[in-house]
Amino acid sequence: MISISGMGRFASIAIVAGSVMLGAMSAKAQDVAPEHLQAARAAIDALGVTDRFDAILPNIMDRLTVQLIQAYPNLQDQISSTVEAEALKLATRRADLEREAALVYAKAFTPEELQAITTFYSSEAGKKLLKDGPIATRELLKAADIWTSGIARDLEKQSNDALLKEVQATQPAAEAPKP
Repeated sequence: MISISGMGRFASIAIVAGSVMLGAMSAKAQDVAPEHLQAARAAIDALGVTDRFDAILPNIMDRLTVQLIQAYPNLQDQISSTVEAEALKLATRRADLEREAALVYAKAFTPEELQAITTFYSSEAGKKLLKDGPIATRELLKAADIWTSGIARDLEKQSNDALLKEVQATQPAAEAPKP
């Protein structure tokens, strides 16, 4: 079972670790020009690469609420309201992830490349690629599986036929029966 004091210690450790990580992140961010980070943020927005992380805090909040209610069922209302209030306080830290993502992209791409990425993925074609690309990829993978099966089947058949011809050519002809 989880004790409240154990959670307090865990929270303290998490806060200290988070502070150390933020300090390291700030030092890294200083190595990148503000314009470069701005271009990276624009590309990230156009790509929507961090959108999938929007559900992290609500999922953690839900898991923790369930976990605490199992441990302290008589405090269900207090647990729900407390966890929700604390999660709302932490929601502002979502910007930390955006900064880290921008730094990652800034280190991977030049400002010019980031601008080109932003321009394309902000266009109708880029938006369509983001929307329909996964469907096209899934269909392509299906087609590749079918193609692979056909190639494997044909290679096996053609190789067996060719080898059979070679084996038959190297065997002596059967003698005709004598009358």
